[in-house]
Amino acid sequence: QVQLVESGGGLVQAGGSLRLSCAASGRTFNNYAMGWFRQAPGKEREFAAAISRSGSSTTYADSVKGRFTISRDNVKNTVYLQMNSLKPEDTAVYSCAARNGGWTATKRAWDYWGQGTQVTVSS
Repeated sequence: QVQLVESGGGLVQAGGSLRLSCAASGRTFNNYAMGWFRQAPGKEREFAAAISRSGSSTTYADSVKGRFTISRDNVKNTVYLQMNSLKPEDTAVYSCAARNGGWTATKRAWDYWGQGTQVTVSS
């Protein structure tokens, strides 16, 4: 089992920044690719970003590319999502996920999920 706990969400004005954190416990952290997904009100959960087990490879959804940066610290067992130039359409519950092996944008392929943290961007 892997337990994931997100933090860092909140209310921010458009154009502002937030950094989300996801602390992992349980199994060996660097066995898992890590990802961030988000779910806006009335919409399905969607992929935002992912990072490989070593942190050497990252990938992003087109909607966040160039504004969001995913990173990880395999000593602290934590993955981060730095979000810059935030837009009202970024408003969502952001959840981190862990997958034993490589990353994928297919949400049902991820093994463990956190509870999520709310991000609200005001215009």
